Amino acid sequence: MIDKNRKIDIMGIVNLTDDSYFAQSRCGGTDAALARTEMLITEGAGIIDIGACSTRPGSEAVGPEEEWRRLEPALKAIREAFPDVRISVDTYWADIVERTFGLIGDFIVNDISAGEDDPDMLQTVGRLGLQYVAMHKKGTPKTMQSLCDYDDVTREVARYFAVFAEKAEAAGIKDWILDPGFGFAKNVAQNYELLGGLSCLKAMCGDRRILVGVSRKSMIYRHFNITPEESLPATQVLHYRALQLGADILRVHDVAQALQTVQLYRILG
Repeated sequence: MIDKNRKIDIMGIVNLTDDSYFAQSRCGGTDAALARTEMLITEGAGIIDIGACSTRPGSEAVGPEEEWRRLEPALKAIREAFPDVRISVDTYWADIVERTFGLIGDFIVNDISAGEDDPDMLQTVGRLGLQYVAMHKKGTPKTMQSLCDYDDVTREVARYFAVFAEKAEAAGIKDWILDPGFGFAKNVAQNYELLGGLSCLKAMCGDRRILVGVSRKSMIYRHFNITPEESLPATQVLHYRALQLGADILRVHDVAQALQTVQLYRILG
């Protein structure tokens, strides 16, 4: 049975890119990133997730040097302005992890590749003793839309994380969070199947903490033939269902609304 009083975190999204699928999350520089971070914290975010390379399906990688050029000034400014906020960095480069740790100290590594895109990632995270978010996907953002051949998507994801758990242990990673990877190498129907199987996935993965990232994603706007900007009401429905099925962290564009959803979940269960 899912404990509705468990710790639930809201992770607010700050994108240092010009091509993320939801325009209002884009920050064209440090000042914009600071302003958005302040808004998200004021609304109740416990974690700020900062990304400098779009990982939406079809996007192109920018490389670690360009990623760091975007990240460094924003990270420095956000840490100075908000010294107590928990920071997560959305990256799959070990070099970015090293540089971020040197700049701000402890933080959460949010890696869409679960260590598969950089062979040094897991050892780096383990050596630095960082918390780690591992996500399920196949292929790269450029190719993954065509890689959806699962008989049972929930069991596919559970098998993937059973293998990852061994890798994490071998690398010395003590604290990792499971992200099922909604929208990554899954078609719309599989995304909903996976969401519906979230409690089973949690049980199969030893009650591992689960991060759910469905905010304004294509599983909503393609299903209803609307835009990401029109997807907030449906997003909150999915957030509520994810909480019922065991989600521990919601990665969101709209913190105030997500927090209201958590509060209603606490009341209604």
